[in-house]
Amino acid sequence: MQTIVIGGGFGGMAAALRARRKGHDVTLIERCETLGGRAQVFEDQGFRFDAGPTVITAPFLFDELFALFDKRLADYVTLVALETWYEFYFPDGTRFAYGQDMDATCEQIARFSPQDVAGYQSLLEASREIYKVGFEQLAHVPFHRMSTMAAQVPALLRLGSYRSVWGMVCRHIEHPWLRRAFSIPPLLVGGNPFQTTSIYALIPYLERKWGVHFAMGGTGALVAALERLMIEEDIELQLGSTVERVIVEHGVARGVELENGERITADIVISNADAAHLYMHMIDQPSTSARLKLARAHYSMGLYVLYFGTNRQYDDIAHHTIWLGQRYRELLTDIFKHRTLSDDFSLYLHRPTATDPSFAPDGCDSFYVLAPVPNLMGEMDWSIEGEQLGDKILEALEDTLMPGLRESIVTRFHMTPEDFKTRYLSMHGAGFSIAPRFDQSAWFRFHNKSEGIDNLYLVGAGTHPGAGIPGVLSSAKVIDTLLPSAH
Repeated sequence: MQTIVIGGGFGGMAAALRARRKGHDVTLIERCETLGGRAQVFEDQGFRFDAGPTVITAPFLFDELFALFDKRLADYVTLVALETWYEFYFPDGTRFAYGQDMDATCEQIARFSPQDVAGYQSLLEASREIYKVGFEQLAHVPFHRMSTMAAQVPALLRLGSYRSVWGMVCRHIEHPWLRRAFSIPPLLVGGNPFQTTSIYALIPYLERKWGVHFAMGGTGALVAALERLMIEEDIELQLGSTVERVIVEHGVARGVELENGERITADIVISNADAAHLYMHMIDQPSTSARLKLARAHYSMGLYVLYFGTNRQYDDIAHHTIWLGQRYRELLTDIFKHRTLSDDFSLYLHRPTATDPSFAPDGCDSFYVLAPVPNLMGEMDWSIEGEQLGDKILEALEDTLMPGLRESIVTRFHMTPEDFKTRYLSMHGAGFSIAPRFDQSAWFRFHNKSEGIDNLYLVGAGTHPGAGIPGVLSSAKVIDTLLPSAH
């Protein structure tokens, strides 16, 4: 049974391995010259930068892929559990270190608000209840039948999934800074905390249960480990090739046509392309259901990512820092609703050299800064705004956490939503495909079993269960329950 996988992001690689374990002859076709999708690796002047995802929160999902072939992840890459998961920097200059040590975390919370220690514990318990249903029971279950969704309605109502993440956090936490800190997780998967369903509030318990990890060598080392495993298991990799369209005959996927006109036939096609791009540009006649989802889709924000290396080290900067600006709700409204680029921002600052010195020359540091920005449905001219926004971000970091920053920079470059559109074919340059709202979750999201086309399956951020590394790896587990065995 010949299977083609379109796209070599984590979802596509996981789907390829799961199909291979079922006996399929698998060819994975990737548009970029290297695997990883958004998880590319950039290098310049001795500095290395992970281009995309940097946080590993469910390492067992990687373990499973190697175990399919009686192999061990630990023999391919080393994962390190971080003690401090995130350090938050608030507008008044205070900091909040959030991490593995529960007692230390509670002590940190008590510095801001003693009564919120109990509130955090109750938030964690609520998160655990959501995790038990949303992750353990539903993340790997296909939702292409409405009956599956209907069966879950009582549990979803009981868990308060109609509330936003912000609304849920506010039921437990009082201090305004801590409310911001604990409502951040949706932004890491493309959602506005004021609109994202509280099903995504499972993330605090997911982190508490499994920890936050870093792959030595970076996320790129994880990609390399999966590539090695695929080669060992005779999966054919075709890199630097773009799939132009899916060949559909009489409602059945029969293969793909490449940008150069080459046609490759297959019994099954699995798409790790952006789901919206797939139905808008790669399928001649999408189903009515798919067209309706496209017509009413709400997309995630865009991402501005600034990469830079310094000729000095900032030892007091944690591996992961979340730098919050003065505005919160108002900033997110500008980004998600008005689609305007504000003068202020909030930032995620990644310093991998805090854990792995190999990311930079001796005595130096490697950084990237991620800022949520409007997607391309806004009207920014990123050829101008890109450099200007980078200057503002560096100035803000220098004035707060990183004295002397600008004069210490050795290399600097950035990506904007335009790059996400051109490099990754992401609709509207969205960082995480469609947003994780309740009306775009489970059955309401793009189905893992294509709507209206047989033998076409979808994995990745735009499908169930959603964006983020755990989400896209879980989408491949959904495919595993749907694919026929070729043994």
